[in-house]
Amino acid sequence: MLEKSKQLTAMQRMFLEQATTQPLSFYEVVWNEPGERMRVWDVLVGGETEVIERSGSRHLRPGDLLFAQIWHHPELAVFGSMAPICIPPDKKIEVIELRKTLKKRIAKQNRYPAPHDLLRYADLIRATYLNIRDRLFAPPVLCNTDGDPLLFHTLTFRIEAAEAAFDALAPLAVGHSREELLDNAELSDDGKLRKVDIDWIKEGNRKFKTWDNTILGHIKISEGRVIAEVNSENRAKRMRKEIEKRLGTLATHESTLAQTLEQMRKNTPQDAEEAELHDAEMEAMLADPEARKFLQATMQKQVESWAHKKIPALGGRTPLEAVRDPDGKEMVEALLLDWERREDRNVSPNQIRPDISALRRLLNLAPQAS
Repeated sequence: MLEKSKQLTAMQRMFLEQATTQPLSFYEVVWNEPGERMRVWDVLVGGETEVIERSGSRHLRPGDLLFAQIWHHPELAVFGSMAPICIPPDKKIEVIELRKTLKKRIAKQNRYPAPHDLLRYADLIRATYLNIRDRLFAPPVLCNTDGDPLLFHTLTFRIEAAEAAFDALAPLAVGHSREELLDNAELSDDGKLRKVDIDWIKEGNRKFKTWDNTILGHIKISEGRVIAEVNSENRAKRMRKEIEKRLGTLATHESTLAQTLEQMRKNTPQDAEEAELHDAEMEAMLADPEARKFLQATMQKQVESWAHKKIPALGGRTPLEAVRDPDGKEMVEALLLDWERREDRNVSPNQIRPDISALRRLLNLAPQAS
């Protein structure tokens, strides 16, 4: 500006001044006219602005978040700088937590955060953006219903007799009688047990309260072998302890093989015909009105139970508790919008989809804007 002041127009000087003085903030898209303009709301300090934006507005939707700097002109506003990623609605929770932190830091002044506060705490705001960005590009961590990271274990034991192993391990299939478990067993000509598969089952589920039971693993018993399969390290330790406790000297641990999901897929390629058969069976089941009605009701029951669960993103509160205060209500809205977006991406015609609007009514929230 000093070197080229004589060559700059008044608008250029004004924008260059704002480039060094305007704060960066998180803006939520209120409405969008792709390729033309959008209206955004400053999540940190409040206030809406209509921004002229051509390329950046082409793929944005209401509820998306942007990390950007706005330059103002008496007749228009533009994004002077904007991070090159669209932040999904569920990450708004971290921005709300940042806003709460800013409020605490100026609490003694008894006022709402203002633009000059954003300049003062620019490093904290930038760090929040970078943390969100890093998590968006980090690979997902898959967990089982116990919350343990997925790591598939196969435990192999040498045994003396299949029948003795079955008698000892059958109680692990909670809710199933010995006779039920033997329905699909393979017997020798003289009636002795040769092969049988049983599930390791426990009552209930701490994550999904509507579940009657949870399958923790699978056990295959055959002549001379017991092979147990589970999907986490913790379950593998518990499974080995159960088998050794119940069989004692009748079983000798031979090996435990651990594989990631990617390794397991490589080592056990899915048979194409089997996959097609499975898809056909699912299609046939969903085509049955009674079966579809049952599955829909079961899914909806699980979805609506979410309102009563303690959610880590909500600070350990349930959604019903969180909506009682403005920040918590905003967080719940962001999570529901993200959930609805994920459901919208599933375009399969026979897909069973949850009714999120029923969950909104349960939480006394307004329906999603069309």
